[in-house]
Amino acid sequence: MAGWSCLVTGAGGFLGQRIIHLLVKEKDLQEIKALDKFFRPELKEEFSKLQSKTKLTVLEGDILDELCLKKACQDISVVIHTASIIDVVGIHPREAIINVNFKGTQLLLEACVQASVPIFIHTSTIEVAGPNSYKEIIQNAHEEEHLENTWSAPYPYSKKLAEKAVLAANGWTLKNGGTLYTCALRPMYIYGDGSPFLFDTMTKALKNNRTLKNYNKFSVANPVYVGNVAWAHILALRALRDPKKAPSIQGQFYYISDDTPHQSYDDLNYALSKEWGFRLDSNLSLPVCLQYWIAFLLETVSFLLSPIYRYQPPCNRHLVTLSNSVFTFSYKKAQRDLGYEPLFSWEEAKQKTVEWIGSLLDQHKETLKSKTQ
Repeated sequence: MAGWSCLVTGAGGFLGQRIIHLLVKEKDLQEIKALDKFFRPELKEEFSKLQSKTKLTVLEGDILDELCLKKACQDISVVIHTASIIDVVGIHPREAIINVNFKGTQLLLEACVQASVPIFIHTSTIEVAGPNSYKEIIQNAHEEEHLENTWSAPYPYSKKLAEKAVLAANGWTLKNGGTLYTCALRPMYIYGDGSPFLFDTMTKALKNNRTLKNYNKFSVANPVYVGNVAWAHILALRALRDPKKAPSIQGQFYYISDDTPHQSYDDLNYALSKEWGFRLDSNLSLPVCLQYWIAFLLETVSFLLSPIYRYQPPCNRHLVTLSNSVFTFSYKKAQRDLGYEPLFSWEEAKQKTVEWIGSLLDQHKETLKSKTQ
């Protein structure tokens, strides 16, 4: 195949960085454009060391800036769109989440049409499928079941709208007369070394004598390692560029998981950190139904105060449901259509993550030393 180029949005994020590291190894790839609102200086330096035969251009800009997107999409063959605000707690205003996740995706699709970019791969989320109720048990579900999230919470709602827009754009006519082909990947909860969620969890546990919360002991999820999610994006890219494979992938979505054991989120945190002396809280947790109604009351308070004060509840009904559901999926369709097999085993993923958590402990110790000097 002739030389090609790729734009990765959200390239400074947890997943985006991993995609960049894999992309530089792709055959005949002439240029990678890495777009994000901000890149840490150390990440810029890391990216600069990746440059070999493939040119790597770092672009700082806003996904809502049409001129920025127009510039980023020029001379691009493939767009991998990972940029989004991931917020299930309510830290960001609702409008900001919907603007970035949905409107930003729409603007990027339009920029692709104007720049005649033929391939668009969207990083969706398992949350576009649910869970809608902690009482409902869904195990080893698949794409043909057409599950859909019914929450109005801004994160799952905005990601659902974004995915629908991406899949609906499949078949659009490009400015040069060509055709836009799209697909979406729905990864499970993504963990691994560098995870911002794991970082927050471990930081809070360190402040609590290395005690991890243990609120959702009856939930079952199938988490996926970040390196395997990045690998799935590379395989989707290859498949959409292959004239033989592309027709069966265009306009489709795929669940992405791996062989990480199905377990609760709290048990996963414990499995990844117990080597360093972390332990689960042994105190009894509130029944899920009570957690749910407390969340409802807090949401009501937030709504009543909204005209005069922005109150952010510590939890909400969507988060309670998400954290306490049995909600697992099969990745057989990705195996069949994309040729997806996890690049990292559970043991490899676990070891890499455990080592990273150990490095966080070292940093914590150094911080404590500097404060006592």
